[in-house]
Amino acid sequence: MQVGFLNFYGAIMNLRQERSDLIANNIANADTPNYKAVDLPFNAALSNALGAPVSAASGVEFRQDGVVGLNGNDVSLDSERVEAAQNGQQLQASSIFLHQSTTDLVTALRPNPSGT
Repeated sequence: MQVGFLNFYGAIMNLRQERSDLIANNIANADTPNYKAVDLPFNAALSNALGAPVSAASGVEFRQDGVVGLNGNDVSLDSERVEAAQNGQQLQASSIFLHQSTTDLVTALRPNPSGT
């Protein structure tokens, strides 16, 4: 039997990692001509991962807010760093919550050594 919160936080952590990879790829291609920054719409992707009905736009998408430079590239290193920091904090918070929740679950399932 799987506990629901394990599925939920497992999906969150997988999507946060996928988003970290996309952000790192954007940063790596900051000087690539005609490169378009991509991102993962997190809420739609989470709904899709959990099996909820969502719109067709739940995969990786091009960012729409970037300013295109002379070489056709729309990656902003400043905004990518901000996104990376926010995503990292959210990944860390999910990891801490999942760790504490599983620790509490194991403690609750452990037999009482005093027998009372």
